[in-house]
Amino acid sequence: MVIKVYIATSSGSTSIKKRQQDILGFFDAVNIEYEEKDIAANEENRKWMRENVPENSRPTSGNPLPPQIFNDSQYCGDYDAFFEARENNAVYAFLGITAPPGSKEALAKQNA
Repeated sequence: MVIKVYIATSSGSTSIKKRQQDILGFFDAVNIEYEEKDIAANEENRKWMRENVPENSRPTSGNPLPPQIFNDSQYCGDYDAFFEARENNAVYAFLGITAPPGSKEALAKQNA
């Protein structure tokens, strides 16, 4: 199981850059292992990301924009879905991975 974050290293959008940094910084802070997949420098990554974002998660016009998060080939969501999961202490469930013992998410599950 590998968390893959599709990003654009050469994006001209400060909003996209901030969202990418927010996700990667959070993953680093809580020691979630991930792979960065650059869609700006690698056409295969761009093609794969665009083909694997589900229809119901695509924008009404244009292509899905980074960051997009996958667990191997299983789509997890975009920045907005990640942000909501983080606000609800449900990031590990969002990613489809087991919450580490002692984390807020693991403790909430124990007390449920």
